[in-house]
Amino acid sequence: MQFMEKLDKFDVAILVQLQTDARQTNAELASRVGLSAAPCWRRVRALEEAGFITGYRAEINRHKIGLGVLAFVRLDADRNSADATGRLEEAIKHMPEVVACHYISGTGTFELQVVAQDLETFSQFALKKLMSLPHVKDIHTSFSLGEVKASSALPLGHLGLG
Repeated sequence: MQFMEKLDKFDVAILVQLQTDARQTNAELASRVGLSAAPCWRRVRALEEAGFITGYRAEINRHKIGLGVLAFVRLDADRNSADATGRLEEAIKHMPEVVACHYISGTGTFELQVVAQDLETFSQFALKKLMSLPHVKDIHTSFSLGEVKASSALPLGHLGLG
């Protein structure tokens, strides 16, 4: 596996372009970043192998597929052992309704982003699944009233090459 210690301007340009449109052909990508097709393809593969690019996926409009509720759930857990926390993590990882989970500082152990069809569906999920997870003490929920910005694209300006 090739390791890339430093990104150059072409690598950053490739990352910017792929975050904008990962479906573009290699020829289109190469043209947009100022490389010929073969070196561009090699760079993309090297970025993947080095772990800079971790995957390609479709962004789906949750409202169009009937997931109208987005909830932010702070989950308070007992922190009595690493083993207990590990079991809780594993259980959360296997819940498709949880689209993101982070350890947090301050009050609480985890911050979850949960999607559901409606408030009733979310309520059933929270009461029957979240509250029954191992070592859960309490949950606190806030609901999104509307998205101002939702993006998985990462800022790359700090790399100073784009």
